[in-house]
Amino acid sequence: MTPRTRARWVVALLMLFVAINFADKSIIGLAAAPMMAELGLSATAYGTIASSFYLLFSISAVAFGFLGNRFSGKWMLVALALVWSAAQLPILAPAAGFGVLLVTRILLGAGEGPGVPLGMHVAFTWVEQRGRGFTAALLTVGSGLGVIIGAPLLQAAIETWGWRSAFGILGAIGLVWVVAWLAIGGDGPYSATAQAPAAGEGRAAADAPVRYRRLLASGTWLGTMISGFTVYWGLALAIAFLPLYLGQVGFAGGAIGFAVTVPAYISIVFMLLGGGLSQRLLRRGVSRQLAQGVLGGVFTLVGGVSMLLITRIDAPALLLPFVALAFGIGNAQTPLSQAAVADVTPVRQRGASLGIWYAVVSVASVVSPLLTGAMVDAAATPLDGFGLAFDVAGWLMVAGGLVTMVAVRPDRDAVRHGLRAPAATAPVGS
Repeated sequence: MTPRTRARWVVALLMLFVAINFADKSIIGLAAAPMMAELGLSATAYGTIASSFYLLFSISAVAFGFLGNRFSGKWMLVALALVWSAAQLPILAPAAGFGVLLVTRILLGAGEGPGVPLGMHVAFTWVEQRGRGFTAALLTVGSGLGVIIGAPLLQAAIETWGWRSAFGILGAIGLVWVVAWLAIGGDGPYSATAQAPAAGEGRAAADAPVRYRRLLASGTWLGTMISGFTVYWGLALAIAFLPLYLGQVGFAGGAIGFAVTVPAYISIVFMLLGGGLSQRLLRRGVSRQLAQGVLGGVFTLVGGVSMLLITRIDAPALLLPFVALAFGIGNAQTPLSQAAVADVTPVRQRGASLGIWYAVVSVASVVSPLLTGAMVDAAATPLDGFGLAFDVAGWLMVAGGLVTMVAVRPDRDAVRHGLRAPAATAPVGS
């Protein structure tokens, strides 16, 4: 197998890795109605289970991020995937109730917290700097594939064999991925341990450390983090409560399984378009502020406006396009944000920087389901509660998109961190 062929297989396996990660997250929403009925759970109790996934999510993302600076990503990804499978299988037991769900979701979150940033870090070791945006988009596409492919199949399994079966299926798929990764996966030629630094980065990017306080206080890191936080707030809302909301407005059974996949299609389209456009703009000399910050901010802003319109539309047929944009297009900023963070971080600190970024962003995933569950329980009707929850998410995304457009300036911050020499002529749009 040639290095180029192996690189493609590695990226494909990492896309599958992210797909499994997001299928594991989304299963709780698909199983919500029958699970709540069987176990007698209130919306608040269900929100607690949904949020428990993120209890150790952020902590483990930071811890594995720093470990990713020092150890091989190959074996760390194997360990994470094994934890995922081990956390899913106990739910097959008929006696498994609220307590087992709570513990296994916490364990699953601890295993999945580092998954995306560590997978992104390993993927970046296989591509040059200018290819990071599109490679990040490909991996993030995996999140959409996990929903598009997984949701209908898991919904069918739930209807045929019961809600517990879906958890067992995902546990088995995780074990199959481990076997494939052990045969093909590994760190690439642009890792910190490689003999030569990544093209376009120079020796300073590979070797010279920057204080983490300085990295995390940069406009690029803070701006992308704020935008990512608001987008993940909406994604957590969709994972935990979108199927329940769709049931309230008239969708049922297979229609719900299809409807929750529509945002994933939109997400994939705009992630690929955004990643490709960003890469093309960079090749033409456009600044990273425009190619990553402004472009990503526009995606988030459109998602926020669409979120605000969801509960103001009565016809279910007209509802789907706005649901698709609200929960789909904002995620297109994620690969652009992660590429921007990587561009302003030395290679040896990239794993930790991405891990901390993902950990902070994921705090939204803890608060969003808890707050939404409380809103739904406290409202006069469930639809009133969902309306308030969607408004909160929408305004957060609007604010996040605007902040990103202004604050994210990777070219400036890379120079300040000593990763790039000041350009004699500023890039277009800087």
